[in-house]
Amino acid sequence: MMSPKYDLVIRGGTVVDGTGQAMREADVAIEGTRIVAVEKNLGRGKEEIDARGLLVTPGFVDVHTHFDGQATWDERMWPTSQQGVTTAVIGNCGVGFAPCRPSDRDTLISLMEGVEDIPGAALHEGLRWDWESFPQYLDALERRRRDIDIAALLPHGPLRVYVMGQRAVRREAANASDLAQMQILVRNGLRAGAVGLSTSRTLAHRDTSGEYTPMFEAAAAELTGLGHTLKGATGAVFQMISDFDDARAEFDILRKVCRDSGQAGTVTVLQHDHKPRFHEELLEMIAEANAAGERITGQVICRPVGVLLGFDTSMNPFSSRSAYAAVAALPLAQRIAELARPEVRAAILGQADYRPNLFMQYYGNAFNRMFPVADQPNYLPDASSSVAAMAMTAGCDPLTWLYDFFLENRGSSLVYLPLANYSDGNAEAIESMLKNSWTVPALGDGGAHVSTICDGSATTFLLTEWVRRRKVFTVEQGIQMLTQRPAALYAFSDRGTVAPGMKADLNLIDFDALAIDRPYMAYDLPAGGRRFLQGAQGYRATLVSGQLTYRDGVPTEALPGKLVRGCYGQL
Repeated sequence: MMSPKYDLVIRGGTVVDGTGQAMREADVAIEGTRIVAVEKNLGRGKEEIDARGLLVTPGFVDVHTHFDGQATWDERMWPTSQQGVTTAVIGNCGVGFAPCRPSDRDTLISLMEGVEDIPGAALHEGLRWDWESFPQYLDALERRRRDIDIAALLPHGPLRVYVMGQRAVRREAANASDLAQMQILVRNGLRAGAVGLSTSRTLAHRDTSGEYTPMFEAAAAELTGLGHTLKGATGAVFQMISDFDDARAEFDILRKVCRDSGQAGTVTVLQHDHKPRFHEELLEMIAEANAAGERITGQVICRPVGVLLGFDTSMNPFSSRSAYAAVAALPLAQRIAELARPEVRAAILGQADYRPNLFMQYYGNAFNRMFPVADQPNYLPDASSSVAAMAMTAGCDPLTWLYDFFLENRGSSLVYLPLANYSDGNAEAIESMLKNSWTVPALGDGGAHVSTICDGSATTFLLTEWVRRRKVFTVEQGIQMLTQRPAALYAFSDRGTVAPGMKADLNLIDFDALAIDRPYMAYDLPAGGRRFLQGAQGYRATLVSGQLTYRDGVPTEALPGKLVRGCYGQL
């Protein structure tokens, strides 16, 4: 018998190669970390995987995550790596942990906790701080074993604090010397492997004390000056989020950075209730920029951005009532036992809110927008399934219905409150954003908003909802949207397609069985911090660099994930 020709052969699957071309039956042969052949009837492998009846796709590329802290202490980038993702970009929205002087560590933790809702206690315990500069941070990431590849943007917030100290915290203007120092640090970061630069200009991003971020409303000259450092850094990306109150002026900053540097830009695009048609205007501006030769891509999410509320989450409609606050710190089982006591229930339901946070002031009584979460969540719910409708059917007021619902399932019951992307209570805006030529699916925010939002499963949702159920996109188009297109945005030329010479990052998918599991709360962050996790069904296998990392959603012992460093030549 002839000796095996390949290390691994994935046999008889239906290859959806990520290019958008028609799927075809073929074997995929792997040698080491690379695909070496995609043909029918390939020779034997030392190992083989039977993929008959399964889709064989590239691993998904997620360009918007916040694993900046988690990637330094954890081996598994859950929930993102549970959803077919094999490469993730961190450092988004201008927040992160490098560069950082020891004296500024608390400032950056407060910033990340406030902006991305990652528990400060977990960050204080989990971060090792075996770095100061951004190149040293990349080295720390490279030393850690993990289940997926990571690439990092250099965040504007830490950069500004590192150079300007408390002047940055007070949001003072950068002077010429400040800008020159920041430019040097950005170039050093790019040389070390940063894949670009990120910033935030939104009121929604604040630290734990409610203060605006150090980069909020930084002068346009500062941003364009920093963006200019990307010139010559082929493949670098400038990532920005903004409220776009002065839409043209804000967007012109992004255009100028892209025009002067010759590099790509990317910006968050969402539908918001207070200006439900602005996303259309922003997409028009993106199209104009691309027509003028500036490469700008909108990041969109394929479903509403939704908050999860319950008795074991960061917020619920009762959390600002004194009788609830009296038991809120108890362990969950004990807390639920107390909340189930008739006298405690009556006291909480009978009280008024005391200084509720801003979010609950706006949405705490939006019962027509709250929807019970089922075992297989419905992320595009109909008004007939709202808490308001359920309460009406039950003949009680919504707060009473909601309180009793939260007590169910030992206190793990949740309601879903869609915010962005659902102003009209339908998916029309989302569909138009996904269909746009200048967008990529993103904004799953893995690693962030850990006890309020769990959108890392958006990759799976694109396939189950927009491809399989609604048939808005073909399988080939859907896979391309999750693989080649986001890989191209970041010039990741070695991944995103199934072809000889490409990195062997692959998913084997039982398409008909593909489904999203119900989110659940886990207490597995450092210091016992809690976070939402969420699995999926139908991913029969996921491979990173030719190694099997997940089989039927269960992790293997393989941790082949690497740091993806940008390679930008002479800067």
